[in-house]
Amino acid sequence: MTSKTRSMVLSACLLAAAGAWFAPHAGAAAPVTAPAVTGLPDFADLVEHVGPAVVNIRTTERIRLGQGQGDEEMQEFLRRFFGQNAPRGRRGGQQEEIQRGVGSGFIISQDGYVLTNAHVVEGADEVTVTLTDRREFKAKVLGTDMRSDVGLLKVEASNLPTLRIGDSNKIRVGEWVIAIGSPFNLENTVTAGIISAKARDTGEYLPLIQSDVAVNPGNSGGPLINMRGEVIGINSQIATLSGGYNGISFAVPIQEVMRVADQLKKTGHVTRGRLGVQISEVTRDVAQALGLEKARGAEVAMVEPGGPAEKAGIKVGDIILRFNGQPIETTRDLPRLVGASKVGSRATVTLWRRGQQMEVPVTIVELQDEKPGGKPQQKKAPAETNALGLHVTDLSPAQRRELKSDTGVLVEAAEGRAATAGILPGDVILQLDNVEIKSASQFNGIVAKLDPKKAVAVLVRREDVTQYLVIKSRQ
Repeated sequence: MTSKTRSMVLSACLLAAAGAWFAPHAGAAAPVTAPAVTGLPDFADLVEHVGPAVVNIRTTERIRLGQGQGDEEMQEFLRRFFGQNAPRGRRGGQQEEIQRGVGSGFIISQDGYVLTNAHVVEGADEVTVTLTDRREFKAKVLGTDMRSDVGLLKVEASNLPTLRIGDSNKIRVGEWVIAIGSPFNLENTVTAGIISAKARDTGEYLPLIQSDVAVNPGNSGGPLINMRGEVIGINSQIATLSGGYNGISFAVPIQEVMRVADQLKKTGHVTRGRLGVQISEVTRDVAQALGLEKARGAEVAMVEPGGPAEKAGIKVGDIILRFNGQPIETTRDLPRLVGASKVGSRATVTLWRRGQQMEVPVTIVELQDEKPGGKPQQKKAPAETNALGLHVTDLSPAQRRELKSDTGVLVEAAEGRAATAGILPGDVILQLDNVEIKSASQFNGIVAKLDPKKAVAVLVRREDVTQYLVIKSRQ
């Protein structure tokens, strides 16, 4: 049997095995026919076309050395930290340049605007950009944004090669992509792979592109390029236990990059919108208890006093379903949409409150640190509890002032089903079964009428965080 025949037999066996594994049951719908594979792509022409616009970035920092013994101690530290080839300092308060890092970037305009990662150039005193034709330019850092890990540089040059910006919103899982950069300072290195996932949640504001393209230290800031020669992302992170490539790398989507770069070009910094809430996840149990068809949205756990959400009438326990018409599928969607909003603009927030959907207008302000709320006081737990396993008391006037709320009862004891749900002494219960709680007598009256065979949602405030907890039914 010839090698070609053996190869054909092996392929047939593999296909037969795959067919047996994926064979549909009788009467099942016919499987979707996969497109025919005509062969692996050839990247040579693509690399030749886009390669000249990818640059190597070297950064240095200057430190001022002391005199006498301090100078010698610093030199010994530098030699140990940077190795035997580290440059030696000069006495008399001289400065010493130390190479700090190597990364990658790419040119987006003929007059010298260069994109890279913020962490590549953050804190650098000098940045040098090297092209594939060995030309070198000193670059000015126009601005960096650590939240998105985007940095914008400018070199004084003209007629530079550029990369075409693609549309990261149209990428498809499984499509071929390449990365070009300087891994381990090996300039103009090309690696290839496919998009493994899109909108991967690894950060507060960034749904990153995941690929299996080999990305290593030094690749940071380089472009992720599709088969049309368009940039769809900036390579930024790797998932690794060893510090090297493990088959998972992440890129910042180019649409987010360009939005950030535009602000960096205009003002040198990035402003983001703020709603003035803390949010938590809506679990399946909470969704069912509140009458939602599925677990979605973001639960409002805290409302900043005097913030835009409070002024708009948003309350603790509300479920935010949409922001400006955009659906909130997970809690991570809301910060991104709000953050991308223009400061001072008016937005529409769609809420789910006590079984009804409503819309409220809100004015977006600039992102800043959230303010903590008050802390409820705790008391010793008495023995008697109600059918849910809870013993509650009315809040004192001082406690209401501290909490800045006219609603809620204080949990003094939590046993049985309530304790299993995670309710603790010292918690403040604001709602029970979609009803706002005003007093302990009202709370106990509602508990007495509950069906013990049904789960019930309880809105609980603990220190400055509020969330729904679900007390399961009796088994």
